[in-house]
Amino acid sequence: MSLPRIRFGCGLYDRVIPLYSGEVKPEGIDFEFIPNDDPRDIFDKMGARQEYDAAEMSSSEFIAGTSAGTSPFVAIPVFMSRVFRHGFITVNKNAGIRTPKDLEGKRVGVALYTMTAAVFMRGLVENEYGVDMSKIRWIQGAIEKAGAHGSPTVPPLLKKVNIENNTSRKSLSQMLSSGEIDALFGALMPEGFGTDPNIVRLFPNFVAVEQDYYRRTKIFPIMHLVAIRKAIYEKHPAVAASLFRALCESKRLALKKMAYTGALHNMLPWLPAHLEERDAVMGDNPWPYGIEPNRPTLDALVKYSHQQGITDRQMPVDSLFVPVPAGS
Repeated sequence: MSLPRIRFGCGLYDRVIPLYSGEVKPEGIDFEFIPNDDPRDIFDKMGARQEYDAAEMSSSEFIAGTSAGTSPFVAIPVFMSRVFRHGFITVNKNAGIRTPKDLEGKRVGVALYTMTAAVFMRGLVENEYGVDMSKIRWIQGAIEKAGAHGSPTVPPLLKKVNIENNTSRKSLSQMLSSGEIDALFGALMPEGFGTDPNIVRLFPNFVAVEQDYYRRTKIFPIMHLVAIRKAIYEKHPAVAASLFRALCESKRLALKKMAYTGALHNMLPWLPAHLEERDAVMGDNPWPYGIEPNRPTLDALVKYSHQQGITDRQMPVDSLFVPVPAGS
């Protein structure tokens, strides 16, 4: 009997290099790693045409589709991308925004209202700082160019939101610089940050703020999970556990290599200090897979998704993932 073929689309992150190189091999799978360092391209290909059998996938898009009953995927609790988001909220320094509450009444750019980064940033300022989301006017468009950010496949919003598409023929970065928008909730930093004095972070001391946030909440925002085509899983359910085990082992090897500082695997001159700082705040497994070690983050994501009208209810976290072995 032939092995199930899995074409896996994913960015070449350090945590998957052993899987990409063949150092780690999923058991019982005819596995092909297809590298793609453009997450939006992966999501669009996966969401619209199911071009991969399994892939990293936007957490918010998966949750929205699963809640609506329209998702053609199942998921395993492996998290390809995680990013603290305080440091990605930028403002025009002339807009009078000194605290998160000052965002009320302002024009705020966002690449895609439903993208996971924006879900976490809105959830952060609403739940940590009491910002009234109904008082923000959202401008949606690409950060680095004019027009839209990709072609997402997501259900419509379930609540009225004051949002409009950017039709200015400028990028959101340019609009932030000129003051046509007051702030930007970005998955990446706007062009001009560091060279344009008008563009500054809302949280200048973002590292300290994020570390305090993690200590208090245990939330380490999850951007991308791993989705598997439902048709593949239903025919070959063992694929999920095999892929999960392989991704756990790949991450374990990546952490081991990172921890070896006799010859640096990363171009970070002070990597030993960074590792010590990381371990002091997060312990020696800062990127866990599985549901339980990530429950505070997943609980926050489903809560924010419901608050923001992306889902019609707060999805039970355990219902989002198919059974796999214990996490790592």
